[in-house]
Amino acid sequence: MSAGELPWQGGCRCGQVRIKVSAQPLLTMACHCTGCQRMTGSAFSLSVAIPSEGFDVTRGEPVIGGLHGATRHYFCPHCMSWMFTRPEGMDWFVNLRATMLDDPSWCRPFIETWTSEKLPWVSTSAVHSYAALPPLESYEQLLADYARHSEED
Repeated sequence: MSAGELPWQGGCRCGQVRIKVSAQPLLTMACHCTGCQRMTGSAFSLSVAIPSEGFDVTRGEPVIGGLHGATRHYFCPHCMSWMFTRPEGMDWFVNLRATMLDDPSWCRPFIETWTSEKLPWVSTSAVHSYAALPPLESYEQLLADYARHSEED
């Protein structure tokens, strides 16, 4: 499925926080860790890695929620929708919850992580699966594979 033309718009459930994406995604993923399960109230979180320079909050002021550590999870202060994450030490991208986009229909996970914690009945269409996180040295190839895969869709 095609992601469509940029820019993309999105926002939280109540609309008080709005975002704009002006850069193509680096990667899409499903995370099956129990933390994501609890924060989404679902079987996994569906995310789109966006280059930081292509991501803007255009209305409202998200607050940090979830875990209050070095990795920062941002939520709408009113409806408490988990909107995006800024992972520790990786300031070059924002991990946006795909369902915050006004049209997330194109998004399907290219990789899935933390399958060691996934619920036994869950399956995705991910091309790559990892029991935890991909090894750091795999990311360059994963990003290149995702770019090629996206062009083919």
